[in-house]
Amino acid sequence: ARLGRNNNKKARRTSGRGAPPSPDEVRAAKALAASEDGGIPLLVDMLRRGGPDAETGALALSKLSTSAENNTAIREAGALPPLAALLSSGTAVAKEHAAEALGSLAANSDNQVAIAKAGAIPPLVELLTTGSAEQKENAAAALWSLAANSDNQVAIAKAGAIPPL
Repeated sequence: ARLGRNNNKKARRTSGRGAPPSPDEVRAAKALAASEDGGIPLLVDMLRRGGPDAETGALALSKLSTSAENNTAIREAGALPPLAALLSSGTAVAKEHAAEALGSLAANSDNQVAIAKAGAIPPLVELLTTGSAEQKENAAAALWSLAANSDNQVAIAKAGAIPPL
């Protein structure tokens, strides 16, 4: 064998891309595929079901929300209130993905206002102090994006985000 060549087929297959996808990522990919056919409302329904469905729906919406063209569709499908609710009542995984999705959605100025109205700021601030490392990172990023709106700056400060940041 030549030096530097990896003869392990599995290692070659995943090298440069990290580990193979987890079952959650596979479910989210399937949900994403469905959403491309107008399934964003189905993903919002998954958020409301809780448990693994909410985790998968939040992950899929976090991936979809990276596209500016999806941000309005996700808001109009009613995703913001259930995403905000997951920040407090979801599983650890759902909280992580909900905060990530809200951070991406907050790139849209209309969504910044709607996310605040959905009540997401206090639980995002709570995640800053009580969450896992990933939850804290996603919550901080979401609050940073939300702070582009001056009214949200006041709400973020009133919710107590300044000390943990």
